[in-house]
Amino acid sequence: MTDPERSPFDSAKDEINYWKEVSGKYKQCVESAQEELREFQEGSREYEAELEMQLQQLETRNRDLLSENARLQMEVETVKEKIASHHADGHRQISALEEELGQVRATRDQLQKYIRELEQCNDDLERAKRATIMSLEDFEQRLNQAIERNAFLESELDEKESLLESVQRLKDEARDLRQELAVQQKQEKPKASVEGSLQDRRTDAAMQASSSRPSTPVVPQVPSNGFSTPGAFRRGFENGSGATPLTPAARISALNIVGDLLRKVGALESKLASCRNFVYDQTPYRSPAPPPPYLGRDAFERRLSSPHVPQGLAKRLDLGTRPPNLAGPAGLPAQILF
Repeated sequence: MTDPERSPFDSAKDEINYWKEVSGKYKQCVESAQEELREFQEGSREYEAELEMQLQQLETRNRDLLSENARLQMEVETVKEKIASHHADGHRQISALEEELGQVRATRDQLQKYIRELEQCNDDLERAKRATIMSLEDFEQRLNQAIERNAFLESELDEKESLLESVQRLKDEARDLRQELAVQQKQEKPKASVEGSLQDRRTDAAMQASSSRPSTPVVPQVPSNGFSTPGAFRRGFENGSGATPLTPAARISALNIVGDLLRKVGALESKLASCRNFVYDQTPYRSPAPPPPYLGRDAFERRLSSPHVPQGLAKRLDLGTRPPNLAGPAGLPAQILF
């Protein structure tokens, strides 16, 4: 404010005018302020009404949201309970499935182990089958060979039996011939000495010829099988001599035939002995084979040492006895077979 002692106005009228102007200005300001206040109050009332409406709307919305929130919270709790129950069920199911998976894996391991064992057993059985088949083939081959050898030996034994019968008949015939020769020699003693000396020379010549020639002399009407019976010899000699008594030379020739047949029988026995040695050469604890029943031990050894028996066969006659399970040909005694 201005100092009262010093007035800036020149006169009081200027000061009154000044203050009138100032009061007018302030009056205008007050009026404008009042107008603004009225406008502000009206706007405030309108805004307040609007805010109240908005507040009511917001309160209504808030109540709705709260109710919705409560409902959603209840739903959330329900969902949480369901999730918890589902989680527990899932955990139980997972545990059960894990246990079942463990059992399935254990079963699978056992089955794989069992399959491997079966494969090994199958391989072992296949190897055993192959070995059995090979053994069976080898056994069949050996059996066929043994059957062939047995058939060969049976045929040889049958032939030997027939030869033994022929030899026995020849022995009987030779004995008869010796008796007849002895009787005729006793009857021919009173003859002339010249005729006797001639007969002696013929006998010596025939004996020398028969000893130097091991083969059988030609005899009329001898069968072609190589084994002549005594009746055939007798008929041949009777037919050849015109039903005259046999001379000593003819009788000696017959004896030589018998000796030749005996040598053939000995050779056949040697062959059979070699066959037996071939069959039973693998048998341990062999014992020497006994001599034939119709020959003595000395005669058997002399026959083995004869030039008609090969040395290789004579060495192989140390045979084993026939096994009890090997049956020989029917009709032959055991001492003849082996």
